[in-house]
Amino acid sequence: MKCLLVEDDQALARELSQALRDGDWLVEHAENGQEADFLVRTETYDTLILDVGLPDGDGTRWLASWRDDGIDLPVLILTARERWADKAAGFTAGADDYVTKPFESAEVLFRLRALVRRSHGHAHPVLKVGELSLDTHTQHVTLAGRPVGLTAQETRLLSYLMHAAPRVVSRSELAEHVYDRDHEPDSNVIDVQISRLRRKLGAWRFATLRGQGYRLLADEPGGE
Repeated sequence: MKCLLVEDDQALARELSQALRDGDWLVEHAENGQEADFLVRTETYDTLILDVGLPDGDGTRWLASWRDDGIDLPVLILTARERWADKAAGFTAGADDYVTKPFESAEVLFRLRALVRRSHGHAHPVLKVGELSLDTHTQHVTLAGRPVGLTAQETRLLSYLMHAAPRVVSRSELAEHVYDRDHEPDSNVIDVQISRLRRKLGAWRFATLRGQGYRLLADEPGGE
């Protein structure tokens, strides 16, 4: 999953970015509202962390303009403001969740994962597609109750397909959400990683729809 972090405090941005990467997130950083505005309008993200106290305007003002323009990605607000009126202003502008500084990085990760799950229609922290399960907190994958060893990139790819299931996911969508913007793969790289997942989890689970993309299946075609 890919997150845009909008935070002008460089030390906090470095700390939180590292925590997100350690949690298997792809992270891009913007230092101000103008830079964030450009990125949210030109790039694709699964969620956004937004500091309220930005140098070029209140973060809630930027958020309100994005919502007005139909940008609906999940947004978690960070702020040192503790008054209820400030929190209400954030939610009114379109925030989905709110964390007050100082905070534990682990709390931010838990909240982000919940936001992304809910945005895909999942309430439970463990995603299930047939006998395949993924714990969104630990990133552990099991098949019929047995642990499966995947690389970090394979896990990110599988996680996105499981969040999206049973929807068909195009190669371009996978490239935007699963790979770093500076290292976006060609379609052959994605095909190779899908092939590895097929070997580890069962070829039939990953249906290829010509000209459309991939769909993760819960049941084997033609099975009982």
